Amino acid sequence: MADHTLSILKPSVNNLTARVFIRAAGLEFEELDVWGKKDEPDFLGKDPAALTPLLEEDGLPRGSLWESCAIMQYLCNKHGLDDFYPRDPGERAMVDSAMFYLIGTLYPLVARATYPTLGFPQYAGEAATSDADEEVKAKAQQDAESALAAPLDVYREFFLAGSRFIGGDRVTIADIRLAATLEFLRAIDYELPEWAAQHMAAVEDVLGEAYAEPAAEVRAFVDSVKEPASA
Repeated sequence: MADHTLSILKPSVNNLTARVFIRAAGLEFEELDVWGKKDEPDFLGKDPAALTPLLEEDGLPRGSLWESCAIMQYLCNKHGLDDFYPRDPGERAMVDSAMFYLIGTLYPLVARATYPTLGFPQYAGEAATSDADEEVKAKAQQDAESALAAPLDVYREFFLAGSRFIGGDRVTIADIRLAATLEFLRAIDYELPEWAAQHMAAVEDVLGEAYAEPAAEVRAFVDSVKEPASA
């Protein structure tokens, strides 16, 4: 039996993050596609939040752990993967800050801008889930797309600051999280700034098949939802 079991949804960039990392880290794992199964009692017994990716491992206090960044942090800590998650407190703080800023600020905008095109449900309280008319919903999507430029530029100015990767010359878990997230912007043909496109390409170049293989499934899904619109 594999040391780690990772339950995933192949079209998701949140899941892509963990899928890329566990491959790049060279960890032994079993991957389970739980598309359409997250609401079943067996899954909810391990993951009452019904979220993926879900890591199952004997060393975890409750046997399971969700949230892509938490999964990567845990595995780095357990296996001493310092290249991906540096031990120096200042360097680690930079990685943590970049991931938390993405989760709290950048990703909500990515979701609002892309989920309507991708056909993914949005959260309660969003314009997309309200009784607003289609014009209001379309404007909310466009507003989110327009707002992406500012937090993206924070990565250029602060987190990268002229470096190839976040905090230095090695791919960290924050770089994986950022590159994976930007994959969804293909759904709306968002014109990435040159530095962001270069960063994504550099992460994929360094990680090779560990990135390219699971990313191909996300890209295929994005292409499939775009095809009806272009037909």
